[in-house]
Amino acid sequence: MNRSWAFLIAPLACCAAVASPPAAPGDPDSRARATEKQLTPQERLTLVHGIMPLPGQPVQVPPDAIVGAGYVASVPRLGIPALKETDASLGVAWIMGLRKDGATALPSGLALAATWNPTLAQEGGAMIAREALAKGFNVLLAGGANLAREPRNGRNFEYLGEDPWLAGTIDGASVQGIQSQHVLSTIKHFALNDQETGRHFANVVIDETAARESDLLAFEIAIERGQPGSIMCSYNRVNGPYACDNSHLLNDVLKDEWKYKGFVMSDWGAVPGLDAALHGLDQQSGAQLDAKTWFDAPLGEAVAKDSTYAARLGEMSRRILRSIFEIGLDAYPPKAQPIDFATNAKVAEEEARQAIVLLRNEHGTLPLDASPKRIAVIGGYADSGVMSGGGSSQVQGEGGPAVAVPLGGDGPFADFIAQQWHRGSPLAAFARRAPKAEVTFRDGRYVSEAVAAARKADLAIVFATQWMTEGFDAADLSLPQGQDELIAAVTAANPRTIVVLETGGPVLMPWLARTAAVLEAWYPGTRGAEAIASVIFGEVNPSGRLPVTFPASLDQLPNPVLPGSDSIEPDFLGNGKPGQTLTIDYSREGADVGYRWYARKQLRPLFPFGFGLSYTT
Repeated sequence: MNRSWAFLIAPLACCAAVASPPAAPGDPDSRARATEKQLTPQERLTLVHGIMPLPGQPVQVPPDAIVGAGYVASVPRLGIPALKETDASLGVAWIMGLRKDGATALPSGLALAATWNPTLAQEGGAMIAREALAKGFNVLLAGGANLAREPRNGRNFEYLGEDPWLAGTIDGASVQGIQSQHVLSTIKHFALNDQETGRHFANVVIDETAARESDLLAFEIAIERGQPGSIMCSYNRVNGPYACDNSHLLNDVLKDEWKYKGFVMSDWGAVPGLDAALHGLDQQSGAQLDAKTWFDAPLGEAVAKDSTYAARLGEMSRRILRSIFEIGLDAYPPKAQPIDFATNAKVAEEEARQAIVLLRNEHGTLPLDASPKRIAVIGGYADSGVMSGGGSSQVQGEGGPAVAVPLGGDGPFADFIAQQWHRGSPLAAFARRAPKAEVTFRDGRYVSEAVAAARKADLAIVFATQWMTEGFDAADLSLPQGQDELIAAVTAANPRTIVVLETGGPVLMPWLARTAAVLEAWYPGTRGAEAIASVIFGEVNPSGRLPVTFPASLDQLPNPVLPGSDSIEPDFLGNGKPGQTLTIDYSREGADVGYRWYARKQLRPLFPFGFGLSYTT
């Protein structure tokens, strides 16, 4: 087993030293100091707070703002550009279709981590940045470095697995790629924002050493390698104070010990009060979501009365200016231009191909050859598209989703949590590769119908989906909507059944022993259908390796019951209604996240971290 580590980790060491983006004339520190001295008091305040420029919000949206996540006004007389921000973990965000355009969707973060390939991360980051520039954005809210400490976390699909070295290395490479295009990238959500249940008020309790050896280590590596222009702090509390109001995290660790020179922006609606400025927060984002725009008039009043606040506002402004100048936002402004979606799709497809993990392959079932005459494809909307994760990272191509299943509510935020599938049909991709076979589809709603189709076929391919989204955690690790029962019935009817999983993280597999083959395809992005077909038909040798451990049961987890799942009353977006409290105690596992926990407890998981088969022998 030890011999495999060199193979798994070697690609990470390559993290090809991408050259830093060429700096604009002058040292960014000197320029920031000189420019800050020329700012008026109101201009300083302008730099340190922003809005969410969406229709229907209780703020005036400036004419130059773009529908997106955030906007911070410019200071034209000094050549300081506006910050135009978009969610962009996996591509330029769909923003609930409000902008009436599309973007290239990369596979999920876990898929990227499964490639163990920093070069792909770099290329994907650069591709997203180019599309963002073409749409007018110059800041990407990217770089998710939170560890998959809790496998039911609704946002694990955005992140990069359970190992801090893997997550930090891949994340740093992605940020390098983004900023090579003169687009500022964040790294988020700092820190220990490892579940969605109660995320706005949960207090994470963890020993300092354990935090430094796990979640904080991932951030430290990513920051060191990527040098992001900004760090986004998280909603939750960490050992008492809120993360965006946590002097230990932001001042002691990030700025003093790690010598971070950029600025800290808040998550949207994560600022508890004015004193967050003294505790290390440099910019209030989406200010209309907070109780007050603390970093505007209230901060101005404090500056007029207290020299400590005045000095702090000067530092906040300098940090923001430094990142703008270092990355070249002033020298290389966005420029509207056509996007070469065909070329960009190749980046997404290559990432998806390298991300697919072959978990099981009995009797050489895969790759498929020309012998099957009848192939039954079942479930997962495989006749229409491939699944994507939901929430602020949702990306869609031109024309929007192939399938959208609403989960209730009305207005734009109903679309925020709708289940969506990217265009591109696996069924059609299979048919193109097996032109002499009869390829049929059953949606799987009726198990009896699926079983009848499987019995008539030479082999069956079942697509199973686990939709995850920001705002909600998974109740457990089963496949929802009766899909485990569907797979069990189909495998009983036809032992030559291949299961393709499109999931946001680990799932249990009570039917595993009866399958012929199992592929983990994650959320495979805009060209996912082609990538899946290319692996199944042997055009690509599967090379993905698991970036997370798949448990054999919930009892193997440090917390068999998700903290807060039996007590927190969710709001519409699943976050938890205000006024509630929740303590999340990580003392049981400490630094032993994922495979380290299994090793310490001598547990045998369903599939271990790093696992992945191939077609070679």
